[in-house]
Amino acid sequence: MPASSKRSRPLRICFVASEVTPFAKTGGLADVAAALPAALRRQGHDVRVFTPLYSRIDRDGREFHAVESIRDVTVDLGGRDLRFGCYTCNLPGSDDEVQFIDCPDLYHRESIYTEDSDEVQRFALLSRAAIECCQRLKWAPDLFHCNDWHAALIPLLLRTQYEWDELFRETKTLVTIHNLGYQGIFPGEAIEQLGLQDWTHLFDQEDLRAGRLNLLRTGLIYADAISTVSPTYAAEIQTAEFGMGLEELLRARSGTLTGILNGVDYDEWSPEADPYIPHKFSARDRSGKRRNKEYLLRQLGLAPSPEAPLIGIVSRLVQHKGFDLCFTVLPELLARRDFRFVVVGTGEQRYEEFFTNLQQSFPGRVCYHGGYHNELAHVVEAGSDMILMPSRYEPCGLNQLFGLRYGTIPVVRKTGGLADSVEMVDGAGAGTGFVFENYGPAGLRWALDTALDYHADHEAWARIMDNAMARDFSWKVQARRYTELYDRLARERA
Repeated sequence: MPASSKRSRPLRICFVASEVTPFAKTGGLADVAAALPAALRRQGHDVRVFTPLYSRIDRDGREFHAVESIRDVTVDLGGRDLRFGCYTCNLPGSDDEVQFIDCPDLYHRESIYTEDSDEVQRFALLSRAAIECCQRLKWAPDLFHCNDWHAALIPLLLRTQYEWDELFRETKTLVTIHNLGYQGIFPGEAIEQLGLQDWTHLFDQEDLRAGRLNLLRTGLIYADAISTVSPTYAAEIQTAEFGMGLEELLRARSGTLTGILNGVDYDEWSPEADPYIPHKFSARDRSGKRRNKEYLLRQLGLAPSPEAPLIGIVSRLVQHKGFDLCFTVLPELLARRDFRFVVVGTGEQRYEEFFTNLQQSFPGRVCYHGGYHNELAHVVEAGSDMILMPSRYEPCGLNQLFGLRYGTIPVVRKTGGLADSVEMVDGAGAGTGFVFENYGPAGLRWALDTALDYHADHEAWARIMDNAMARDFSWKVQARRYTELYDRLARERA
């Protein structure tokens, strides 16, 4: 009997995240925090999403409503009285509400994340506020779904400061790792800023002896279950190469660790209905894709060439994305092969300078657009022939999933979610992309040369596009896997 048929009622899920698209976004977490709860609601679950009300959130045209029972709540964090309220606002074009924690002392800053001395309190307050809101709403979650280090304090708080409250007696906790590279590491004395010095013995003592407090480690120790955003990444983070100091803990907790690939919101990312692309198309009729390519080349000032493939990158320009490999491979590849190349993104100065210089060295063939531009990202996904992701590591990745939907063939390294979502093309007509294993210039060069060779064979390329566009990575599919995990936890509680 399927797990879902064993439920006697829908589940109550408190989903806590530091960012939610489109209100605040720096990475894929924001997309998940909008799309996964929406998919779970469509399955009939009661999901409430809590996130900070940052001052940088654009409120124009959006209606924020105060929650009357959650006004001027005071929380003591290490002797600092912090007051917060709660507002709700719907996701655009939806009845799905998001709950915003309004605390001007902490969230009225220029950026979502800071280097300020009270950064640990900014997200400890998010964790405390989510619990306090549940209390005031008299709403007992079956599960707190805690995303990354920003919400990872919740499992410990439920065992310490809120252990007295019978409302949470049967509540389980899940911590999801979106990127192990961000762990929420602070000086050891931050325990006092949290007001948790009476429970110092519950924190990792080796960390404290080294003078640090690791919030993600704390969450991983006390959560009832752990998940991450792809099956391969779940295995990788248990190794020294990818575990970033937490591999021993993750191996010890491997029985509770699950990898679930992120999904895609096909209401937003779909070539049949994408409002940002000038020409709609589908797997049956891809003529619009060619017109999108022509449009994109014109918009970017690139030389038109119907036969020359267009390779795109839409990404944060940071080290783990693997762009070091481009330094040697792209200049020599552009010198000997005819293709167009577009990059949309911002990040580390060395990558921005490299792509700027590449554009200057190959005018009319390379375009670098600094910064993120949502509409342009959609057009690049729709109009490119290939999407390049040579990542050193990639917990999940979303752009390869977007690419598959648009028939834009991924060229990726075999790691994390890229390994789980892109199948290497073979001579029998199977496969959805081009995958290299060994991290180095030779691997990237081979993958790009192979992809360019295949692109010259129109019949073979059409088969690859058919394969790619037939794959279903929608949240409708992926949310079921979360439901199965939630159900297992609920049955353990019962």
